[in-house]
Amino acid sequence: MLTHPTLKDTAVKALVAEATTAPSMHNAQPWHFDYARAARTLLLSADLDRAMPLADPTTRGLHLGCGAALLTLRAAAAHAGHRTVTTLLPAPHSPTILASVRLDVPHEPLDVGLSALQPAIAVRHTSRFPFTERRIPDVLRAALVEAAAREGAQLAFLTTPHREAVLDLVLHAEGYDRMDDGREVEQRRWTRDASAADTADGIPEDAFGPAKRGGAAPMRDFAGRRTVPGRAYAEFEQRPQLASLSTTRDGPADWLRAGQALQRVLLLATRQGLVSSFATQALEWPDLRWLLRDPRSGTGCVQMILRLGYGPDGPRTPRRPVDEVLTITP
Repeated sequence: MLTHPTLKDTAVKALVAEATTAPSMHNAQPWHFDYARAARTLLLSADLDRAMPLADPTTRGLHLGCGAALLTLRAAAAHAGHRTVTTLLPAPHSPTILASVRLDVPHEPLDVGLSALQPAIAVRHTSRFPFTERRIPDVLRAALVEAAAREGAQLAFLTTPHREAVLDLVLHAEGYDRMDDGREVEQRRWTRDASAADTADGIPEDAFGPAKRGGAAPMRDFAGRRTVPGRAYAEFEQRPQLASLSTTRDGPADWLRAGQALQRVLLLATRQGLVSSFATQALEWPDLRWLLRDPRSGTGCVQMILRLGYGPDGPRTPRRPVDEVLTITP
């Protein structure tokens, strides 16, 4: 029988620190981890105090962020040599417990593919800056599609006229957002001005990126209705390279799979020199989200619209201290 030495708490904290670099809606970081030493198992739970009832009433977006953190944890664990087994929604009567990850499971294969993505964890940051018009090569597009498929989701690069229809839907969503006082207040809760140097969550002003003067890229303006002094304006790409991430069904387990697929795509993209941002505006309005589907197939539940390409890296955004998001028990 294989045995393993006790995993030091510092090693567990290092794994969770990497997991928390994952992207989440408005950088709310809606997760908590519990590690049981005896069982060598990490539980990932949703922190509903960080939910957004107006923009994300079903917590679909929250689940995507937690799924991204789960994939990052798996990649970090694989790189550290841990053979893991992951179970989604392991406690049906406790729906806030989203996943369990058991470490050092005998006879489980080491996920070499995930391990290879670990160097991208610290490098990946959302970039809300203009990208170039350079086209992503077909071979890399195919690799990103395969990365999503490995986590049970479908990634499809949008072509005209579907791309134009999606861009129109994003514009509609932005108009709805501007007219919704409640959503403006909710978003403002998660944005930070330049004076908030000690914040550990949300989107700081230096990560807003420049205001869009022109171009077709679907950029969310986190400044909302307020003005950011000294903020620059910029021309964004005219032909943004957008991809939709979808799943066959649309329940909590599917959202978690989509989040894992999203992060696997992002980490691979980062390793290959791409930068990325998200276009979630239309996803936050149920009637518009329905229309994001591929008109040719009419199937699938769109979970994310990704903007990918070549351009400047985004700045690092704050993260909560590990001690706030991790509990260790005997």
